[in-house]
This record gives sequence, structure tokens and C-alpha cells, in this order.
Amino acid sequence: MSDAIDLTRLRAWLERNVRGYAGPPELHRFEGGQSNPTFRLHSASGDYVLRRKPAGTVLPSAHAVDREFRVMRALHKTGFPVAAPLALCEDDAVLGSAFYVMSMVEGRVLWDQTLPGVPPAERAAMFDSMNQTIAALHAVDWRAAGLEGYGRPENYLARNIARWTKQYRASEIDRIEAMDRLIEWLPANQPARDATAIVHGDFRMDNLIFHPTEPRVVAVLDWELSTLGDPVSDFAYHVMSWRIAPEIHRGLAGADLAALGIPAEADYVAAYFRRLGQTPVEHWDYYIVYGMFRLAAIMQGILKRAHEGNAASAQAFEVGARAAPLAAQAWELARSL
Repeated sequence: MSDAIDLTRLRAWLERNVRGYAGPPELHRFEGGQSNPTFRLHSASGDYVLRRKPAGTVLPSAHAVDREFRVMRALHKTGFPVAAPLALCEDDAVLGSAFYVMSMVEGRVLWDQTLPGVPPAERAAMFDSMNQTIAALHAVDWRAAGLEGYGRPENYLARNIARWTKQYRASEIDRIEAMDRLIEWLPANQPARDATAIVHGDFRMDNLIFHPTEPRVVAVLDWELSTLGDPVSDFAYHVMSWRIAPEIHRGLAGADLAALGIPAEADYVAAYFRRLGQTPVEHWDYYIVYGMFRLAAIMQGILKRAHEGNAASAQAFEVGARAAPLAAQAWELARSL
């Protein structure tokens, strides 16, 4: 599957920009995901991954593959588990949109967090590795890593509530009353915090690669939403899946966590703060509400792209339709605080 990619132009660019590359290239698109189209690139010199910005009109500041490449390059130098970024192309004339090439990391990408068929002890180890990985990310010295200016650390929550409100409004099709309520409630109830770390922005199990046979994370994928900001917001966005039903967004709500060997939310949260040498924050549920609001805004953006015929996945309409029930759950939680 070439996805309208000119393989002749791609080969010429690869030979000029990727050390040791030998063609011809074969592209096979990875299924799943709603963001930047991603391909396994097979060639005589081995396998790579190509990730590109979608063609056509996209929302302002979205799908910034150049930012993904920059943060991955910085993190790879620290030893954090990411694929090795190899080359970036910002010239739309080559393939029609910006793209980059990185090394291929073999392993398991797991979509069902209940991990069917995995023994409970191994499940527990995989969740612990996931917890350790996001804690390690938030512990990286972003200045020493060369990421000064990668984001604006100050007023992270206020700016991002405003950003996702704007993105949601730009994608709005039918009115979602719960989103309107959240847009009013979130700024009015924002806790005061001033912490900064590299935040992934979409840290979840299916954005990780686990070792083929061992219960440990070997690479973190999809850095499109990464920036400098509040690490607790980033962690809460990851943990909100404990509250969300599987049919909404591959959540864990309703699962028998103890029987599965999956830690309870409180234990998982405590482990993260313990790894960072911190005490758990107050107003934890506020961050869960913000995470749900943000995900609902992202889902609405997916729905908008689907209506415009510019979605990255065949399931875009189905995913986008979940924005309203998720917003309703977030508003119900907000009202209880």
C-alpha cells in the first residue's frame, strides 16, 4: 500500500538522507491510530518506519512531525526508550507533506489493556514497566536534553484548556452541552501548580512497544502532542483509562483488576509519585476531568476530519462519535467535586 506516495521520489530522498539506505522501498501502512499515517518501510538495507503528516487541510498546530522528530532525537540521546530518528523532510514537494524516518523497533503493540492470555504476574510487570517509563520521562532534565524552547512551561493548564477549547470549537459539528459546561468549569476551578517536564501528551498502552517476550517497554511511540508542561496533567491523561469504559476508549472501568493482576488506580498513582520522590497531588480528580475533556476534543477533531474525508483511520466516524458520552462522563465527575 503506497497511500499515494511517489516511491521513486521517496527512494531518491532516502538515498540522499538516510545513511546506509539501499532501495527499492516497499511501504506497508500500520493499521490503527487516528493521527499521522505511519508505514513500515522495507528495503534491501533493512526495515524502517516512515511517519508523515496527513495530506490536505489539518487544524493549526496539529500533526507537527518536525516536533516529534526533535523530541525523539533529544530523548534518544538520553537513553530513554524511543526509536532512533534518522532523517526529517519538511519539503512538501517530496511526498506532498512533511515526514520523517526512524529505526524499526520490533516488539508488541497491545490494544486491549486487560492483556488477554497474559498471566497475572506478567500483567503486573507490564503495568509496572509502563509506570516506570512515564516517571522516567518526567524525570528527564529537559534543559540538559536541549529542549529549551520546545514549549512554554508557564501557565500550562490555562493555555492548554484554551487551546483545546479552540480546537474543539474549530471541529464542532453538533452542540455537545457537556463540552460547553466543561469549557466554563475548567478555567474557573484550575489548581495552582508550577511544575515543568517533557510531557508526551498521549501516553497510553497502545502507544508503547513492549519487548517481544519480556514484560518491559522498549519504545514509546507517537510524540505528536509532546511539549513542555505539567507532568501531572500528562500522567492523569494516562491514568484516566482506569475510569473509562472499554467501549469508549479501550478503558479499564468495570474490569476485575485484582484478578487480572492490574494495579488499582490508587496504587498505580502512588507508585508513580514514589518513583519521582514526590507526594501525590491534591485535586487529582480535576486532572482526570481535564484529561477527559482533552480526549473528547481530540475525538471531535477526528470526527471533523472524517466528515471532510481526511481521516487517518477507517474507524474515524465511530471514534469521533464517542466525544459526547466521554464529555458527559467528565462533566458528571466535575459536578461531584
